[in-house]
Amino acid sequence: MKAPMPNLVPPDSPLSCPLLSRRLLLAAASLGAMGASPAPLSFSGLYGPVTAQGIQLTPSAQALVGRSVELRGFMAPPLKAESDFFVLTRYPMSICPFCSNAADWPVDVVLVRLGATAETIEPSYAIDVTGVLEHGMKVDPETGFVSLVRLVDAAWHRV
Repeated sequence: MKAPMPNLVPPDSPLSCPLLSRRLLLAAASLGAMGASPAPLSFSGLYGPVTAQGIQLTPSAQALVGRSVELRGFMAPPLKAESDFFVLTRYPMSICPFCSNAADWPVDVVLVRLGATAETIEPSYAIDVTGVLEHGMKVDPETGFVSLVRLVDAAWHRV
C-alpha cells in the first residue's frame, strides 16, 4: 500500500477544496489563453511637457512602457506602398517624414514597427495601432530614423 501524498495546502485555504481549486485553475488558464487586452493610450495621454531634456512622457504613459497598448492616429505618408514600419501622427500629415527636414515635423510622433510587411493607407484615414510601447532614444539601423517612442510588434486597422 502506498503512503498518502502529503497535503501541501493548509486546510483553511480556499485552495483546499478540490472543486474550487479546479475552478481557479481553469479560470487562470482561460485568462492566460485570452491574453491581456491592450491598454488604451492617446496622443494627449502620451506626451507631457517639453523640457531641456526634450519631450517627456506622461507618468501614465511611462507606466505602460513594455506593455501592449492601442493608440489612434494617422499613418504619415510612407516611403513605399508596402513596408514593415511607418510613422504614426496625432493629425493627418501630407509630408513624408523621410522627404523633409525635421522642422516640418511635429515632435509628438510614434515610430510603428509592424510584425510583418503590410500595405499603407491614405494619410487622412484614422487608424488604431496595437503594439508594445517602447521609450528611449533609438536610431533605426535600417532607415536612420531617430525615435523617442515606438510601438513594436504592431498591427493596425482602419477606424
